[in-house]
Amino acid sequence: MAEHGRIEVVVSGRVQGVGFRWFTQREARGLGVAGWVRNEPDGSVRLVAEGPQEALETLVARLHDGPSGAEVTSVQTAWGVAREAAPTFEIVR
Repeated sequence: MAEHGRIEVVVSGRVQGVGFRWFTQREARGLGVAGWVRNEPDGSVRLVAEGPQEALETLVARLHDGPSGAEVTSVQTAWGVAREAAPTFEIVR
């Protein structure tokens, strides 16, 4: 069984109003990752995700590019141990 992990990520740049949350949800679900993504008041996008380590690494790599129209300047990622993951990946707030 693949090792599972948890990431908490803050993506900065031009990441609101460009479909970044929907992009993140689509990518996460396609990778079999559970969690959530939301816009933050400071203009960043925050997400928490759990799943297989390799899938999380792939998701983080894809967040550096984002959808067309996004201009990512920073992807701050904190890695941790998986807790109790949500059943799917959702957009919140």
